[in-house]
Amino acid sequence: MKGSQRTLLITLTGRDRPGVTSRLFGSLATFPVTVADVEQVVIRGRLVLGVLVSYGSGADVGQVWEAAEKIAADLDMEIELSAGRDKSGSPKRRGRLHVTVLGSPLRPAAMAGIAGRIAVHGANIDRIQRLAHYPVTCLELEVSGADPAGLRAALAVEAAQQQVDVAVQRAGLHRRAKRLIVMDVDSTLIQGEVIELLAEKAGQLDKVAEITEAAMRGELDFERSLRERVSLLAGLHTTAIDEVRSHVELAAGARTLVRTLKRLDYKFAIVSGGFTQVTDALVTDLGIDYSAANTLEVVDGRLTGRLLGPIIDRPGKAAALERFAAEAGVPITQTVAIGDGANDLDMIQAAGLGVAYNAKPVVRQAADTAVSVPYLDAILFLLGISREEVEAADAEDADLR
Repeated sequence: MKGSQRTLLITLTGRDRPGVTSRLFGSLATFPVTVADVEQVVIRGRLVLGVLVSYGSGADVGQVWEAAEKIAADLDMEIELSAGRDKSGSPKRRGRLHVTVLGSPLRPAAMAGIAGRIAVHGANIDRIQRLAHYPVTCLELEVSGADPAGLRAALAVEAAQQQVDVAVQRAGLHRRAKRLIVMDVDSTLIQGEVIELLAEKAGQLDKVAEITEAAMRGELDFERSLRERVSLLAGLHTTAIDEVRSHVELAAGARTLVRTLKRLDYKFAIVSGGFTQVTDALVTDLGIDYSAANTLEVVDGRLTGRLLGPIIDRPGKAAALERFAAEAGVPITQTVAIGDGANDLDMIQAAGLGVAYNAKPVVRQAADTAVSVPYLDAILFLLGISREEVEAADAEDADLR
């Protein structure tokens, strides 16, 4: 009967070496016990191995105890033994979450503040693992017993105070399911704003910047501001577009992000208030699955100052997210939207996970989480993908070539 089961927690600590785990389990195999739980971690060559075994009245726990102590002595390791009762019949704690912490650097005070907020919410940290140590430090905490919305709000405040990024997501199988990642282009996937680069070629940079500022102050909506800025490009030869396109620089980590997502069979899309004359080249270069952007009208090799077709604006981006999700067969809850400006707000709020990437304050406040480090592949850590997994996949591909 489960009610008569007792447990013994065996914790070994010491220098890591081959055979520690097999030695312990080989010794335990000679006793009438069952394995209830195991956890093992290695930090800088030091091993912590915890094994929880359960046993009935027929087992001599004293002999198990002695055997475990002998293993520890033979391996020159420290051992801790703790007896108790089997809690498997108790109800499981609900509200399991992943709390991802990004810092560059990540200081002890930040972790103390985050752990304190979790404790205040009556939650428990069940496990901590490192996902990356460069170019940022990323730790993932598995937390149980917390209300997601309440904890997310509290940790957002703490993250701002500690100058780190924190994401709170529900645990479960869906985290490993197929996803659709939809990303803004200007100042997100690429560095800089294409329309400003074109305006500089046309000698209209100051006027375009003035209209942009008016739009940011709320004096113009996006469509009107876009049409006014594009009108200033009238007469510009298409060779200027070619020059701008050839000088576009991807954000740091962009290729790693897209390459890794494609390996996982995730779908990747871009939505841009910019122009297809630039985004089409990105689609080809990176193997992007879906894209939506505005199109500059060209007549006789020169820009007319007008746009073709419907405008990809704030609601247009959200509509594109929904359309891409339907085409990919991915539920909206499994979508991730990434952007930096007010034009991205609707899609960020519509997605299952909205990420503000080096974003303006209004976007940070509306998003589920923010990433403020200048490395786009840090998004991978929010999805539970470690730096070691990325590097291992890269090395495997290199061996196959």
